Amino acid sequence: MIPVAIMGGSGYTGVELMRLIAGHPELELVAVSSGQFKGQAVDQVFGALEGAVNLSFVDHDARALAQGAALVFLAVPHKAAMAAAPDLLAAGAKVVDLSADFRIHDVAVYEKWYAPHSAPELLAQAVYGLPEFYRNQVKGAQLVANPGCYVTSVLVPLVPLLKAGLVEPQGLIADSASGVSGAGRSAKLGLIHGEVHENFKAYAVDGHRHTPEMEQELSLAAGAEVRLTFTPHLLPMDRGILSTIYARPRAGADAEAVRACWQKAYGEEPFVRVLPPGRLPATKEVRGTNRVQLGVAVDPRSGLIKLFSALDNLTKGASGQAMQNANLMLGLDETAGLRELALTP
Repeated sequence: MIPVAIMGGSGYTGVELMRLIAGHPELELVAVSSGQFKGQAVDQVFGALEGAVNLSFVDHDARALAQGAALVFLAVPHKAAMAAAPDLLAAGAKVVDLSADFRIHDVAVYEKWYAPHSAPELLAQAVYGLPEFYRNQVKGAQLVANPGCYVTSVLVPLVPLLKAGLVEPQGLIADSASGVSGAGRSAKLGLIHGEVHENFKAYAVDGHRHTPEMEQELSLAAGAEVRLTFTPHLLPMDRGILSTIYARPRAGADAEAVRACWQKAYGEEPFVRVLPPGRLPATKEVRGTNRVQLGVAVDPRSGLIKLFSALDNLTKGASGQAMQNANLMLGLDETAGLRELALTP
């Protein structure tokens, strides 16, 4: 068994990581940290893990976590991740960071949307952790920047189409709706049951901080600067993301061409499903899995192509993708611990 650790086990992504590691055939969780629950038994704090995780939470000590682990998952907020990563790497551990701290290549862009960066020297070393695009780089990486959930739902459908020149790189619009777990586990008035239940609303309409991450990867795919209009929405459910993307097709690009492009890009991918004509993605069909569903339609009036994607924000959008990256970094079967079918209903 390969020992791994988690820094930041009290949030939803940390708990999801523990669930996935508990079912992994070749990984052993040897330590998990939490400032809030230090000293408390994991399965007493999270009863869903009873009998599967027999550990107590320890302090956020990067070097101590790295000493007994081949790989450490950083499931802490931005700024905390950049503070811990240098010590983890210096101690010899591989790192998968679930925060945004190492996703954006340009430090000035990162600091515009987030905060001053304390470890900019690591940005060039960090590999962007979308395995479908950067698998070979992830395999040899010491530090992987795990993409965001909204970002994954937009990049997976768009990147192959931009690379193939099937859609215009300008005028792209993405509307994405996420379950409330995407906002984290800390107490916030706007996320309590009475505010969320039977409610549906947009937020961060003047600019969401995942936008530059999307534009970075879309521009690389297009070979030209891409500007994306992105609007996130909050869905009254626990988990899942459904994204609808509007793109102007180039000559000859129709729904059949889009599906053919996706099939060429993802036909051998274990976690991407291209749906046939007549079917569209649905969050319940990917709930609890590491899968992304893709669907397409063409608006006959406007001529725009509508792209649809669905994923679980806590698995393929966060912890499942982190596990997929860890498998690659450790030389394991990429699908190990990630073969779960969707929970239905």
